[in-house]
Amino acid sequence: MHIPLAERLRPQTLAEFAGQEHLLKNGKPIRAMIKSGRISSMILWGPPGCGKTTLARLIAQSVEADFVPFSAITGNVAEIRQIIKNAEERRSLFSRNTILFVDEIHRFSRSQQDAFLPAVERGSVTLIGATTENPGFEVNAPLISRAHVYVLYPLSTADMQKILARAIVEFPHHTFTDDALDALIVHANGDARVALNAIEIATTLQKKITRKTIESALQRKSIFYDKKGDAHFDTISAFIKSMRGGKPDAALHYLARMIKAGEDPMFIARRMVIFASEDVGNAQPTALVLATSAMQAVHMIGMPEAQLILAQTATYLATARKSVASTVAIGEALRDIDETALGAIPLHLRNAANKVMKQEGYGKGHVRYPYLKDTGAEHQEQEYLPANLAGRRYYRPEAYSEKKQEKTNG
Repeated sequence: MHIPLAERLRPQTLAEFAGQEHLLKNGKPIRAMIKSGRISSMILWGPPGCGKTTLARLIAQSVEADFVPFSAITGNVAEIRQIIKNAEERRSLFSRNTILFVDEIHRFSRSQQDAFLPAVERGSVTLIGATTENPGFEVNAPLISRAHVYVLYPLSTADMQKILARAIVEFPHHTFTDDALDALIVHANGDARVALNAIEIATTLQKKITRKTIESALQRKSIFYDKKGDAHFDTISAFIKSMRGGKPDAALHYLARMIKAGEDPMFIARRMVIFASEDVGNAQPTALVLATSAMQAVHMIGMPEAQLILAQTATYLATARKSVASTVAIGEALRDIDETALGAIPLHLRNAANKVMKQEGYGKGHVRYPYLKDTGAEHQEQEYLPANLAGRRYYRPEAYSEKKQEKTNG
């Protein structure tokens, strides 16, 4: 019982493994490898607690290979070379394959990563690397070219429910309310290790585990928020509508909910960039510049400081003048493309790239700078739309823009 719960519940078979069905269902890549008995080197890329280490162990077990774990945090190149030497001896003497599992492989420098290349090429070991960082940036290109990169995702609610159902059996003298388990799933955010550690702490507090017990164990208030369900969409909807309604205080409230719930700050920033164009538009075009800069700043700075950038941008957008004239205009233009004939482009607008085209009238009569006052007799009102759409007007700012009034952003 001194072994941590997360380790005690580590799946021993693929049937017990929760999640990553896009890799493990029949016909999917890793399942197919296991069935064939031929495992290729691979990089498992995914967030903490999604099962990277466990999956690597199960792969080795399934093909009866020796599993050698190695941490890029504490290990060094000399140890790697010894592991490879041992693997080659096992293969020569006992015909046993070795799966070398390198956790946090991105922690190795690029020169250290090169130590794996000869062994992978010779087939001395099958390398399975695990990383929480984008391997395209953090893992050597030669190593990636010799390995498959598989993306693992945070565990779904159903996956977490399956894991927690196994966990509570370990505590027969405790009861767990549905509310407590729901709160735990929300907080864990797809990380099984976080959820199991929280259960262990909660069971030391009292026998009946409620939402309040979970909050006490986690030392934070549990906010009901699911990244793919109603709460996620309801909150971002309320955030957008509050900015659209010109209510900075409400926008800040919903922004705070998302921050506390662990929403991806880049998701929030992207939505504000869209809002700046869709709802503010040309009534205050600097909004798009600010929102785009905010998204870049959030990416560079990261949380928690990025919440200041998000708050500044949200209040600016909420108090900015609004115009959906461009949004309405492109919608109507696209609808005409779908519903009307595509008329010929007027000859005077066409590109006269050669003599034949000029003879056909391409570009003839076009006033190059119609906005200048000194175009002389040649100046005349020209039609730029195809003949079947002549006079059609899409962009009507006077109809779809907030009336100008004194507003400040500060």
